[in-house]
Amino acid sequence: MKIVAFERSVQGTGASRRLRNSGKTPGIIYGSKNKPEVIELDHNALFHALRKEAFHSSILDLEVGGKSQKVLLRDYQMHPFKPLVLHIDFQRVSATEKIHMRIPLHFTHAEESAAVKLGGAIISHIANDIEVTCLPADLPEFIEVNLSNIEVGHSIHAKDVALPKGVSLVLHVEQENPVLVNARVPTVKAEPVEAAVAAPAAAADAAKEKDAKA
Repeated sequence: MKIVAFERSVQGTGASRRLRNSGKTPGIIYGSKNKPEVIELDHNALFHALRKEAFHSSILDLEVGGKSQKVLLRDYQMHPFKPLVLHIDFQRVSATEKIHMRIPLHFTHAEESAAVKLGGAIISHIANDIEVTCLPADLPEFIEVNLSNIEVGHSIHAKDVALPKGVSLVLHVEQENPVLVNARVPTVKAEPVEAAVAAPAAAADAAKEKDAKA
């Protein structure tokens, strides 16, 4: 994706407020041993770009002053209750240095699985992305997880996912192999027997009392 930004000459809280009032969003580009570069972007174009999945997980072509550079979206701040992007951070990437990114998962073919078709199971998504490391050229926009073979009571873990060439899974000590999705048959609570018997009996007593008064 291509993003166009402009050099920002003034900084500070007041300058950022005036910038936002004029329909712009302040931002910064950092990394790759170059000094940070303060920028501004058209707010509406940025707001719509943030709604696209690829904007969060792809290498972006960011053009500033007619020069393009490869960057990743690293952070952005939204207004607490207004649809307003307050600030955005981009990180430069080098073609020869590996990057860490959280990549969205696309779960497919769940309806074809025995768990759903024969077992009446419900597929629960425990995680919608995983962290990977790779060179920028190998970064996938998303990773597909085929659920056609999942069975009732079974789960798919991070290590079960087939990763594209050049992409490695990043796992942390607290979660050595986290669950991504599972298939469970919903449990239906049976009505207590006493309550089921008591209901018609109470109705019958009420009918007798009504007849007696009549």
